[in-house]
Amino acid sequence: MEALNAIKELSYALDTFYFLMSGALVMWMAAGFAMLEAGLVRSKNTVEILTKNIALFAIASVMYMLVGYNIMYPGAAFEGAIIPGFGFLLGGDNDVAAVVTGDAYYSTMSDFFFQVVFVATAMSIISGAVAERMKLYAFLAFAVVMTAFIYPVQGFWKWGGGFLNEAGFLDFAGSGVVHMAGATAALAGVILLGARKGKYGPNGEIHPIPGANLPMATLGTFILWLGWFGFNGGSQLKLASISDANSVAAIFVNTNMAAAGGVIAALLTARLLFGKSDLTMALNGALAGLVAITAEPLTPGAGEATLIGAAGGVLVVFSIITLDKLRIDDPVGAISVHGVVGIWGLIAVLFTNGDATVSGQLIGIAVIFAWVFISSFIVWSIIKAVMGLRVTEEEEYEGMDQVDCGMEAYPEFTSGK
Repeated sequence: MEALNAIKELSYALDTFYFLMSGALVMWMAAGFAMLEAGLVRSKNTVEILTKNIALFAIASVMYMLVGYNIMYPGAAFEGAIIPGFGFLLGGDNDVAAVVTGDAYYSTMSDFFFQVVFVATAMSIISGAVAERMKLYAFLAFAVVMTAFIYPVQGFWKWGGGFLNEAGFLDFAGSGVVHMAGATAALAGVILLGARKGKYGPNGEIHPIPGANLPMATLGTFILWLGWFGFNGGSQLKLASISDANSVAAIFVNTNMAAAGGVIAALLTARLLFGKSDLTMALNGALAGLVAITAEPLTPGAGEATLIGAAGGVLVVFSIITLDKLRIDDPVGAISVHGVVGIWGLIAVLFTNGDATVSGQLIGIAVIFAWVFISSFIVWSIIKAVMGLRVTEEEEYEGMDQVDCGMEAYPEFTSGK
C-alpha cells in the first residue's frame, strides 16, 4: 500500500509540474501577441499596444482570480446547466488523502494557473483587432468584463460541464471557447469602433496600412508557435502514464504540422492571388494552422493535421480579403485567424473524431458566437456611451503613443530629436 501511495504521489507531482510548465508556455504567448501586434501597427502606436498587452494580462489574472474561475468551474452540482454558480477568490488545494484515494490528479492551483493564461489569450486576440484608434481605458474597461464574466460563462458551458458539454460539443483546447470567443468580442468592438482614418476610400478603395516592424511580427509568430505546444499539449491535463505521454507527444507533433501546413498554404495562396510572397499572410497562415488544430489535436494523424492546418492557411487569406471588402478594419487579421478559422477548426473535428456530431459542433459554434457577440456588443455600447470608444481624428493622426502614454517606441527616428 505504501508503494502504491508513493506512485500516486509521484504521478500527482509530475502531472502538476507538467500543468504548470504548460501554463508557463501559454503565458509566453502573451509576449508573442505583444510582438506580433506591435510589429503590425504603425510606429506611432507601438507603445500603446504594448501597454495594452501587459495590462490586459494583469487584469485577466486578477479578475479570473476574483470571480471568473468560480464561474467557469462551479463544481459537479452544475453539470448540464445553463446558469453557472458564482463564487469569489480561490479555495484551498488538495491534501494527501485526496491524492492517495485517486480523487485528485494535479494541484487545483496548477489548474487555475493553466486556465488563467487561456483567459488572457482570448483577451489578447481583441487587442490587435481594435488597434490604432480605440481609447486605452475603454479597452481595459472591456477587459474587466470579458475576463470576469463573458469568457467564463461560455467556458463553463463546455469545459465546466455545462449544457454544451452535455450536448456533445467537442473543443479539446479552445478553437471555439478561446479563439472564436476572442474574435467574436473583437468583431463586436470593431463594428462599433469603425475603421482607421484613410483605410477605405469613398468609392470602395482599400488602402493598405503597413506595419512598422515585420521582424518583430515574425518573432511574435515564432513565440506563439512555441507557446502553442503548452496550449494544446497542456490540455491533455496529464502526463504521468504511458497513454497520456503518448497522447502529449502526438499533440505536439500535430500542432507543429498544422502550423507548417498553414504557412505553406497561405504563402502559396498569396503568391497565386497577388503575385508576391506576402510575409504577413505567411505569418497569419501559421497562426491559422495552429487555431485550426486546437479543437482536436489528438485524434488526427500527422498528415491529416497538416491538411487541416493547410485549409486554415488558405481560408485565412480569403477571409482577410473579404473582411476588407466589407470594410471591417482589423489591423492584424485577428478576426480572420481566430474567428473564421476557429469555426473551421470546430468543423474539422468531424473528420477525425468519431464521437463528434454535426449538431453538437454547430450548436456549440452558434451558442458561443451569439453569447459573446451580444454580450460584448452591449458592453462595448455602454463603454461608448459612458466614456467613448474612439480617440479624436487629431489624436489618431498624432498616434496613440503620445495620446495615451506620452512616449514613443522609436524616439531616435523622430524628426528634430
